[in-house]
Amino acid sequence: MASIVGFDQHPSDTLRVGKGFSLAAVDPEATPGYSGSKADGEALLADLDGKLTELQEKLFAESRFGGKNRILLVLQAMDTAGKGGIVNHVMATMDPQGVQFKAFKAPSELEKSYDFLWRIEKEVPAAGMVGIFDRSHYEDVLIHRVHNWATPDEITRRYRAINEFEARQADAGTRIVKVMLNISKDEQKSRLLARLDNPAKHWKYSSGDLKERAFWEDYMAAYQAAFNETSTAAAPWYVVPANKKWYARIAVQQLVMSALSDFRLEWPKAAFDVEVERELVARS
Repeated sequence: MASIVGFDQHPSDTLRVGKGFSLAAVDPEATPGYSGSKADGEALLADLDGKLTELQEKLFAESRFGGKNRILLVLQAMDTAGKGGIVNHVMATMDPQGVQFKAFKAPSELEKSYDFLWRIEKEVPAAGMVGIFDRSHYEDVLIHRVHNWATPDEITRRYRAINEFEARQADAGTRIVKVMLNISKDEQKSRLLARLDNPAKHWKYSSGDLKERAFWEDYMAAYQAAFNETSTAAAPWYVVPANKKWYARIAVQQLVMSALSDFRLEWPKAAFDVEVERELVARS
């Protein structure tokens, strides 16, 4: 069996948004920190499935004995960037009872009657859970900025509210992993055409995707502004090159595993005498 090719540099170092970060300087075709091929990456993803599953189960088990830790993975991207693939290929190996998934669509009239974080607060993961947001509170500083649905002062207020919200979550034991899947405009065009060429994918296509595509540069500016204002020590952003789907998947897998590993999880100690219980079971 061929050896598994790992990362030369961890994505938590190479992909983290830091001071002076420029989205325009990121190559969506790149595979930062990874020198392996597509086949190597797919083998790595499969090889680490078991480790990721074990870490998630430990997190869930810990919460049954008072543990407060939890994970929140925030996925943001332009359409077709591969958020669904991340959920299907990276998170699908986890036990469903320990996963909370929420795909945020356009807010309802009821949700619009409250502050933008109202519907978000209700979906934060409970202790022991791995929460996944497919789109999130960041829509309210991205699309709203692009289309001028909110004033500059209101957008600034929302940045501040987001930072306060995420700080509260971190204080409560939430490890927040914010990922922007970064594809190129040309790659998006290829993926949209591929959807149109495949009848089985027509349900995924929306003419709205094409309308938003016309605002590409405005969206990139909005993402850059959001990174500048909301990539914090408590909740850093990671920009993952996503033209190569296989790379995006192994990079996000590594980020989630790193977040879980940082908890230094252990299996809960038995609150009973194992040998006595073994004897009772044997006699039953």
